[in-house]
Amino acid sequence: MHWFIELFTQPSVLQAVIFLSIICAVGLAFGQIRIKGVSLGVTFVFFAGILMGHIVHKIDVSVDTQMVLLAQNFGLILFVYTLGVQVGPGFFTSLRKGGIKLNVLGFLGIALTTVTGLAFVFVNGISLPDAMGVLCGSVTNTPALGAAQQALLDVEPGSLDQANEMATACAVGYPFGVLGVLVSLIVMKAIYGKKELCTPPDQTINTFVAEFHVSNPAVAGKKLSELSEQSGHHFIVTRIWRDGKVTIPDGSTELRMDDHLLLVSKKDDVTALNLLFGDKENTDWNRPDINWDAIDNSKLVSKHILVTRKEYNGVKLGSLHLRNQFGINITRINRAGIEILAAANLRLQLGDRLTVVGEANAISKVGEILGNEEKTLNTPNLISIFIGMALGVILGAIPLALPGMSTPLKLGIAGGPIIVGILMGAFGPRIHLSTYTTRSANLMLRQFGIVVYLACLGFSAGGNFFETVFCLKGLMWVGISLFTAIVPVLLLAIFSKQVLKLDYAQNAGMLCAMMANPMALTYADTVTDDKESSEAYATVYPLSMFVRVLAAQIIMLI
Repeated sequence: MHWFIELFTQPSVLQAVIFLSIICAVGLAFGQIRIKGVSLGVTFVFFAGILMGHIVHKIDVSVDTQMVLLAQNFGLILFVYTLGVQVGPGFFTSLRKGGIKLNVLGFLGIALTTVTGLAFVFVNGISLPDAMGVLCGSVTNTPALGAAQQALLDVEPGSLDQANEMATACAVGYPFGVLGVLVSLIVMKAIYGKKELCTPPDQTINTFVAEFHVSNPAVAGKKLSELSEQSGHHFIVTRIWRDGKVTIPDGSTELRMDDHLLLVSKKDDVTALNLLFGDKENTDWNRPDINWDAIDNSKLVSKHILVTRKEYNGVKLGSLHLRNQFGINITRINRAGIEILAAANLRLQLGDRLTVVGEANAISKVGEILGNEEKTLNTPNLISIFIGMALGVILGAIPLALPGMSTPLKLGIAGGPIIVGILMGAFGPRIHLSTYTTRSANLMLRQFGIVVYLACLGFSAGGNFFETVFCLKGLMWVGISLFTAIVPVLLLAIFSKQVLKLDYAQNAGMLCAMMANPMALTYADTVTDDKESSEAYATVYPLSMFVRVLAAQIIMLI
């Protein structure tokens, strides 16, 4: 039994793995408990880590702190990178649609929380370093703490004790910052109500199918390619019904009066296309129960084909000349759950699902070319994951010198990897680097990363946690942290809902990013069961992180 006791009491790699595994298992088990329909989920791992850290400290057992720190940083890097990869394909679209608004709200939230946290310097008379430490903890932003400590030491090199006190204040404020944002999200859930929490209309469906009757003499005799160029609207005609016959057109096909067109376009373009062609038929071609293989008496069918051959990753769709070779039409591409209108200059990505219209034999041949073997997608592309994480860490370590700042800024191990993840998810195929993973595989990696990160973070903070919290100064820090993490957050949330009409998922994702709180994001994801909150988080997080770090340094230097 001596070996068994040493396994738990002597610092080693095995000891660290055992303790962290116990924390994760206990935290996940208790995180599933629901009280009045509310559970903390994986965020309970953080509190299990604090308890374990306190117990280990009390019984005077030493643990390899470097192992814990390595696991903590690796978990965070894995989480933010895989989050970036997941939202990457739709990131720039969401940025164009509402990214500016979300980032402005995030900037407003940063200003509100900063003013709230530092106001206690004047109200309670606590020192600026202590207030900054509590602020960094309440907004769960350790890179900002590091920047503030460095700025303090640059101005006053002998203030090492104050810098350490700042770290202690951050450690006390951190768990209550997590708890405060969770409380805010739970209150928001009640404010929105069950009806508004229902998943909003699927905004990932960007395509619309419509039937038009050509009754405009101005388009008769013109080629489809000419009409598309002149109208400024992108559309794909999948079928033409003419004189009782059905054909698949191409860009050189000339229209005639009384042709009936079945086309795919963006929903916003339907009104303009109605004016272009003449009349829109009332048939609803977007119903989910339509049998596309039997909508007419022709041999034309509609099938889905998966891109599974690596050599076509990053290749432009038009360069394959599939329409000319096989007489088929590719109308839509489903990528990471987002419907995209097919275009010649669109680059294919591994895992894309193409909607192809044509004769069955022709579609089968196209499937042989592109692969269409789902089982080949089940093997994760681990090479791109490790390359991406390495690049993300390098980016986060680059010092960014700003005029008037004595200390360069850094994006850190959270900011760098999420930016690289977004770029890899969006543009990786252009350099023929496959970033495809199944949704379940991506979620598994994300959850593993955040759980390990939370376990290590809680364990590191648990040593003197309760002793510090239950002294007068500690209780004051707790109160400030909770106030900062709840009051300005709820005020901004209510403003965003009532004035800007943000739905719960967007609102929660923006707030979690503004507070640099991936723990609360996991709760928001379970409430909405939708990735909209993750997209909002990834949209706001990079700029928010940069502003937090910059603000911390400026305040301490001033």
